[in-house]
Formats: sequence, structure tokens, C-alpha cells
Amino acid sequence: MKDGGKAKIVHGRTPESAAMVADIARAAALTAAINRLTFADAAEVRALFAKLIDREVDESFLLIPPFFATGGRETRVGRNVFINQNCTFYDLGGLDIADDVLVGPNVSLLTSGHPLDPVRRRSVTIGKPIAIGRNVWIAAGSIVIGGVTIGDNAVVAAGSVVTRDVPANMMVAGNPARIVRPVDDRQETPHV
Repeated sequence: MKDGGKAKIVHGRTPESAAMVADIARAAALTAAINRLTFADAAEVRALFAKLIDREVDESFLLIPPFFATGGRETRVGRNVFINQNCTFYDLGGLDIADDVLVGPNVSLLTSGHPLDPVRRRSVTIGKPIAIGRNVWIAAGSIVIGGVTIGDNAVVAAGSVVTRDVPANMMVAGNPARIVRPVDDRQETPHV
């Protein structure tokens, strides 16, 4: 999904910003409908999530409400993806989640931000893609920032803030997240 690091830039008071605001309103209505459901309503949650992202979702997909999103149409999810409760997805820059991904509770995947310059901060929104590889585990309370790719089989430890790419088969932790060690089935699973 990464496009060479190119950002999607939306300036305020333009047709693009009006479309972005309309997408946010649409997502707010759909996520409110999702959030009225329970774990027992998995099929209905899946159907509403498919409507949110405007594409089919595999029957193996599972999301536990509540869930929050802006947009939705720039999100892609693979098969056997699990999203735990209270997650937030901002997908303006594009959000690609591959097969067999586990997303823990209270995780935020944020592809959009603003310039540091206070003069432009309220008038420009910048979206950068997030790509999450196969069989990734993003543990509770983590934040992934736009422009990041997480490689296959990687683990993001609980509470981490991911601001840089994560190599495949590695575990990262901290703020900002740094490589802790390789993911290895022969070692005891850490409490992350």
C-alpha cells in the first residue's frame, strides 16, 4: 500500500475537505450503529463494517464494539482479522491490514495529522498510509502513526507508539517503539 512515502494533503475550504468532512459524518453514523451492537451480533457488526469500508469483509473477520473511525473507504482488511474493543482507525492516508492480524483493545491506527506550523495546523490535514503485514499482533493500547509499515509476523508490545517501520519477525516496544528482539516461537510469549 505504501506509495513511496507520498502524503495525501487536504487543504481546508476546498471540495476535497468538504468530501473528507462528509466521509467523517458517514463514518460517525455507521460506527454509532456498530456501537449499539454486542459481541453476540458478530454478523451484523461485520455487515456494518463492510458498509463502512465499502467492500466485502471475509466471514472470519471479527470486531468487538465499541469501534471508532473517520472515513472508512480507505481501509482494507484481510481474512481472519480480529479487532478488539475500543479501537480507533483514521484512514485518510490509507489503512491496509493483511490476513491473520490481531488488534488488541484500545489500539489507534492514525494515518492523518496536521503540520507543525501553527499558522497551517488548522487548515491542512495530511494523510500517510499504514500497512500492516500478515500475522501481526498489535497489543493493547498501542498507537501506530501514518507512514508506517509493520512487517509480517511482527509484534507491537502493549502501550507502544510506532512512528517508524517495524521489520518482519521483530517485536517492538516503547515510546517511540524500538526493536526489542526477534519473534521466536521457542521463547516464552511475553506479556504484551
